[in-house]
Amino acid sequence: MVVTAKAADGKELGKVEKHYHPQATNCRDTKMRYGAQWKVANLRDTSLQPAQAKKESIEFDLPAGVREATVTVDLFYENVNPGNKYSIHSITRKVSLDR
Repeated sequence: MVVTAKAADGKELGKVEKHYHPQATNCRDTKMRYGAQWKVANLRDTSLQPAQAKKESIEFDLPAGVREATVTVDLFYENVNPGNKYSIHSITRKVSLDR
């Protein structure tokens, strides 16, 4: 998942990238291995479960004078390599600090 916040002039205010998948190690070293093809010893499961809602809060620090931003959330599926990304869903909303 990639969350991007942009100001009205198009300048990027912040970007957050999160990965949801089982995290594992090969038990021979402390290096983390990601993805089912490496899974030998499951340490924790942060994957998205089917038909279950997941709610998260992501915060961006806005520069002085900026009262609103356009936030885009892109959900991707990564197939084996990080370069093989398939877009699943994308949503864009304008967020304002003014009521």
